[in-house]
Amino acid sequence: MFVQIEVQTRYKVDIIDITAHIQAAIDNQEVKEGICFTFCPHTTAGIVLNENWDIDVEKDIAMALQHVIPDTLPYRHGEGNSPAHIKSVLTGSDHFIFIESGKLKLGKWQGIFLAEFDGPRRRNIWVKLLSEQHSG
Repeated sequence: MFVQIEVQTRYKVDIIDITAHIQAAIDNQEVKEGICFTFCPHTTAGIVLNENWDIDVEKDIAMALQHVIPDTLPYRHGEGNSPAHIKSVLTGSDHFIFIESGKLKLGKWQGIFLAEFDGPRRRNIWVKLLSEQHSG
């Protein structure tokens, strides 16, 4: 079961909670037990798991990545978006999340985020749901 989620990012660096979109895919496919694989097919964006209760955490992550990977280094990549490529390497482009009783099995404060580093853009997230088969 493959689902594509489209996300419109708002800013050059934007961290958007996509947990509800992924849960909706699970609900629509009626997966009760299994694994959810999320993948971002872009080289200047990624997928992160982190706190989704306090929006300031998203802002702090973006600020810290900007501090560690500033725009002002003498990058050689001709498109001018080398910092975005490097940030996506650090965040990663995929995650596996368990599905139990039809729900994403996340920590108490965890959510799933698209991390945009070269926006604003229209991005795709690919979700593959692997349903556990029970014999009875």
